[in-house]
Amino acid sequence: MNLSAPFIARPVATTLLAIGLAAAGLIAYFNLPVAPLPKVDFPTISVQASMAGASPDTMATDVAAPLERHLGQIAGVSEMTSRSGTGSTNVVLQFDLARDINGAARDVQAAINAARADLPSDLRSNPTYRKYNPADSPVMILALTSRTLTPGQLYDAAATVLQQRLSQVEGIGNVDLGGSSLPAVRVELNPGALFHYGIGLEDVRAALASANARSPKGFEEDGALRYQLYTNDQASHAADFRDLVIAWRNNAAVRLRDIADVEDSVEDVRNLGLANGEPAVLLVLYREPNANIIETVDRVRALIPTLQASVPADARLSVATDGSTTIRGSLHDTELTLALAVLLVILVVFCFLRDWRAALIPSVALVVSILGTFGAMYLLGFTLDNLSLMALTIATGFVVDDAIVVLENITRHIEDGMPRGRAALVGAREVGFTVLSMSASLVAVFLPILLMGGILGRLFQEFALTLSLSSAISLILSLTVTPMMCAHFLRPGAIPSTRRSFLARFGEGVFELVRAFYGRSLGWSLDNSEIMLVVLFAAIVFNVYLYTVVPKGFFPQQDTGELMGGLRADQAISFQLMRRKFERLEAILKSDPAVENVVGFIGGRQTNSGFVQVALKPKGERAPLQVVLTRLRAQLGQLPGAQLFLNPRQEIRVGGRQSLATYQYTLQADTTADLDQWTPKLVDLLKHAPELTDVNSDRDEAGLETNIAVDRESAARLGLTPASIDATLYDAFGQRQVSTIFNARNQYHVVMEVAPRYLQDPSALNGIYVSTSGATASGTQATNALAGSLTGSLRNQATNAIAVTGHGSASSGAAVSTSAEKMVPLAAFSTYGPATMPLSVNHQGHFVATTISFNLAEGATLGDASAAIDRAMAELKMPVTIHGSLAGTALAYRANLLNELLLIAAALATIYV
Repeated sequence: MNLSAPFIARPVATTLLAIGLAAAGLIAYFNLPVAPLPKVDFPTISVQASMAGASPDTMATDVAAPLERHLGQIAGVSEMTSRSGTGSTNVVLQFDLARDINGAARDVQAAINAARADLPSDLRSNPTYRKYNPADSPVMILALTSRTLTPGQLYDAAATVLQQRLSQVEGIGNVDLGGSSLPAVRVELNPGALFHYGIGLEDVRAALASANARSPKGFEEDGALRYQLYTNDQASHAADFRDLVIAWRNNAAVRLRDIADVEDSVEDVRNLGLANGEPAVLLVLYREPNANIIETVDRVRALIPTLQASVPADARLSVATDGSTTIRGSLHDTELTLALAVLLVILVVFCFLRDWRAALIPSVALVVSILGTFGAMYLLGFTLDNLSLMALTIATGFVVDDAIVVLENITRHIEDGMPRGRAALVGAREVGFTVLSMSASLVAVFLPILLMGGILGRLFQEFALTLSLSSAISLILSLTVTPMMCAHFLRPGAIPSTRRSFLARFGEGVFELVRAFYGRSLGWSLDNSEIMLVVLFAAIVFNVYLYTVVPKGFFPQQDTGELMGGLRADQAISFQLMRRKFERLEAILKSDPAVENVVGFIGGRQTNSGFVQVALKPKGERAPLQVVLTRLRAQLGQLPGAQLFLNPRQEIRVGGRQSLATYQYTLQADTTADLDQWTPKLVDLLKHAPELTDVNSDRDEAGLETNIAVDRESAARLGLTPASIDATLYDAFGQRQVSTIFNARNQYHVVMEVAPRYLQDPSALNGIYVSTSGATASGTQATNALAGSLTGSLRNQATNAIAVTGHGSASSGAAVSTSAEKMVPLAAFSTYGPATMPLSVNHQGHFVATTISFNLAEGATLGDASAAIDRAMAELKMPVTIHGSLAGTALAYRANLLNELLLIAAALATIYV
């Protein structure tokens, strides 16, 4: 049976099939998702829990540990890490690549539900989880700025309007906010005034909570009409709270304004976002899986005028960074390369065949094969990315071979006098198996890549499949379309040499010279086979040697036009000083001639760290990336007390760890004492390694804390419990959210703490008193004895702040006390002093861990860095209780390095088999 016969006999149908395949591929090309690299989903789930004011150690032991015990029982977890900071815990679960993320999410939710009984009752809400891909980076960052609006007002507009509208854009998966927090009513208490009136902090908290009610009240009917009951039971602004009656003393009302400053502010005043030097709220946009980045960014840009009209007139919404800019440029370059490759192949074919009819036949097969591959990529869910386009560029040199082999054999029979139709049938049948073996050999080369596991296997499967698909489509076309065109399009006989152009005759002369030289060299090689075998063996040995000495890495560093930066300052730094350093670093970055935009934010729960993203100018307007990085690092290193770690934004990132540099090395130990002793030694050694730069550790053990040692017996004798003591301290220092304000657009909070001006002195705890009655606030008779006395500045501040009975409404949230309560100074039953504490507590697989992150020095490879770390570990001779290992991208590099030789051997074996 001749496979080509039906197609040769039906030229119209065959032509329509070829046109249909090409048209389908062309349509698919414009509908393929666009991405910088193939879609590689790393099944990762992050579990978050928050408890405002809790120390990192408390979050690690009370929240992270119970969650880890339950989450660690889930099947398919390849790595579990956690990071506990002030008031927050984040547990990251990485699953096997084969694990279904939706099934894993259900297991995570079940584990959270099971762990809820073991979690503290102070946890205001259940832990939440979200699925994410650690390889994803923001596709766009928008900045909301204003010269007149407050950061809280900007954040409110961003959270209530912009975040929702942007999340609805097709292709946007998540929108994060940074730079401020929601508006809130802040109650900043005067401890001296509380002492003077004999009012406990818990009484104030209870009064604030009960003064802001929002509960159903029912209705009444008069026989004909029905009336819904409504009261002014909710306070919405600071002015509504200032006249709140907290207590009665000497028949006079003590109002909230008498003991506190009440202002409309934000939930967390220790927050700052900047965009090119201006205070800003940043909206960080991430894409959803399979989304076309370019189209998604275009949709967001088209929506910006509408979004601008929906925020206050004084606010300005602008694009700070655009992750699609370099993708557009790189894809354009790759597409141009593909087009040039196709044209060059067609030109070479024409030069050697020297007949435009003969050259047209393989050219048609080439173009249809490439377009048909686009259609197959669409059906398989592939993306239009640098690797898939590179595969097609390489394929242009392969797919034309099948058609040329068939064409040459058919042409030989035509030149021997056989009719074109008969020559097409015979010629296609004779070389059919040959063409099949050629395509099978090509696919066999990529078979080991298709079967390769791990991250690189996932990354290059699309590359290998694209090449294999193009070869398979070329095989089909060479046995169907090519014989049909030869049977109906080729012309027998050659053009006489006298009628050929000068260029054609010159080209044929060069071709004959090359053929003659090849003939002579082939003859010599056959006559000197022993020498050729020696040369072959030497080439193999030399290749093995080159493999051992060639620099090795995981993935080439990309110039995406963006830099990601992590800011690290002294561990005991205040927010005010951190703000000044952040503004100075931002100014240094903005002054560099290669920098287009700079955005970032500090604050929140990370007291000594921040985030920065730098958008560079186009490549043609600046120096190479490594030159820019070296210049910026030199300038930024001159600022004492703070360090900014800059990394080029990469499209491929492995691991769920948050670090200040690109690559990580993790130490695990049984105790934190071991890590505290050995981590600084290893970091110091690595900082002197020439292969590494930006070496740092997330072991922040030098934060300052005030350690309060409670004498339990004395506290019990005074009628105090650890719970009431902790509650008082939380009220004073935890920015405690004590009430919720419901609004048509959002929900806001009332935040209570001691006014910051009373916290500037280390002796601030001397002004804290604990009420023995807790939060009674119910009119119960209490002892009028006031324990202790105020000292120095606190007494003067209290005297100045104590107000006489105020005016205003007689609103009161609840029954209030009429007699001064027994106030016990904190110093009466405890001692306190400064100590050091970790700013974060990290776990990996239930063990305490620390991550050392680093970047590569100029000219160094990941293999060089790995060797430098191994030398440092060998030199230190750490105890057996400490285990070190590469993590994230560095771990993926080492894991795949072990499989490289096996992959090469498998490819060679597959070809010859």
